[in-house]
Amino acid sequence: MTAADSVAPLRIVIADDQASVREGLVVLLGGLPDIDVVGSAADGQQAIDLVAKYKPDAILLDLHMPVLDGIGATRRITAEQPDVAVVVLTTYADDSSVLDALHAGARSYLTKDADRADIARALHAAASGLTVFDPRVHSTLLAATAASRSAAESEPGGMAAAAHPDGLTDREVEILRLIVGGRTNPEIAADLYLSGHTVKTHINRIFAKTGSRDRAAAIGYAHRHGLG
Repeated sequence: MTAADSVAPLRIVIADDQASVREGLVVLLGGLPDIDVVGSAADGQQAIDLVAKYKPDAILLDLHMPVLDGIGATRRITAEQPDVAVVVLTTYADDSSVLDALHAGARSYLTKDADRADIARALHAAASGLTVFDPRVHSTLLAATAASRSAAESEPGGMAAAAHPDGLTDREVEILRLIVGGRTNPEIAADLYLSGHTVKTHINRIFAKTGSRDRAAAIGYAHRHGLG
């Protein structure tokens, strides 16, 4: 047995109201040796029930579903089962959908043109506490960030005149904006001429002050407070 064989597969739930899409994802992802699909749901409430029953590592869900939509389901799951990573897989990449999902607690956001390898990577990354956005979603976030910054700068006194929320320092806000822009820790360190350890310390402080458990939650916080 190899080291890879000894690693337990990632246990996931799939939620999508379209039967053909849901069943296709079950077959597509269930055929991978490192993923175990433990349940599939046709609406948000079923998704919540299956997550509570099986305690998977992650859930892959659509946003637009009956009974309870994906935003509501994400909010409930992150509140009731915080160890379960939520990965959104949807047709919609508009800024409202993306930001609402991130604010609700989604760790990653993909559109349905993502291939099996992309989806599997996002699920594994999310279960490890990382964030993955596909290129369309990343572009949407950058556009929303630019619009938010422009609006803030147009206010009397501009952004510099306002105190940062929750005791964030100027440096922490600077790093938070780089996180929103999709920069990795090594890239942030290079941009700001800091050590990797220093960047990690700043990010841990940002998470603590903002109540964020991961980068996706910090991005949501930044957008809610006009810091993107």
